[in-house]
Amino acid sequence: MNEVIAAAVQMTSGADLKANLETAGKWIAEAAARGAKLILLPENFAFMGRGDRDKLALMEADGDGPIQDFLAATARRHGIWLIGGSIPLQSHDPEKISAACLIYGPDGSRQGRYDKIHLFDVDVPGTSESYRESDTIAAGHDPLVMDTPWGKLSPAICYDIRFPEFIRLLAARGLDILLVPAAFTARTGAAHWEVLLRARAIENQCYVVAANQGGIHANGRETYGHSMIIDPWGKVLTRLEQPPGICSSPLEPRVLEKVRQAFPVLNHRKFF
Repeated sequence: MNEVIAAAVQMTSGADLKANLETAGKWIAEAAARGAKLILLPENFAFMGRGDRDKLALMEADGDGPIQDFLAATARRHGIWLIGGSIPLQSHDPEKISAACLIYGPDGSRQGRYDKIHLFDVDVPGTSESYRESDTIAAGHDPLVMDTPWGKLSPAICYDIRFPEFIRLLAARGLDILLVPAAFTARTGAAHWEVLLRARAIENQCYVVAANQGGIHANGRETYGHSMIIDPWGKVLTRLEQPPGICSSPLEPRVLEKVRQAFPVLNHRKFF
């Protein structure tokens, strides 16, 4: 693993695709100007509509569409690795999208795709909030662990982070950097967001780069923000609380190696 400056972009995405892409482009440019070469966008960065089914009208064919064109062109323009948190792609079911995290290299070519596996079908305790992602999203099946110049990288989208066995599977395949694009709600975020992210970093001795939505969206939903980057010892290196913007930090191979050598918890596993 080589050293890299990573950045998490925090947004309050709305129902205007063009405006969302312009905002994402602005923050990506700022992160690149700060030296970031690995930049993560949040879940649903391009669109958060007023109704759950609104995104069906924007779903793109795999490899073709304005959101994918934006990601490819932006990665190429800045010479960065760009991770498009999640975008709506066509699935096997015309009434559902695939929530796809797409990864582009510095030449603008697509390097990887991961479709969200765990879907948020939840009634949030203590609130009237109810979510049924499976009504409009087709679940993915295949984890992604891919080689980059900075080690092995894997995405886990939002609700995925609540499943430690999933992240341990990634660790067993060599995970160095866990990318978490999210739209964590304000209620669940205040209770669990940082705890879960730090736990996954500590358990799996990896860096965690987490980009969350933050603010009140077109449908009235409020997301938690607090995007952050965490080291393999569980230390929060940088965070951005509620305003849209970016947070960035170097990811250092010597820290990863030191933690794994001094505290070889992954070598002591008995059941996985």
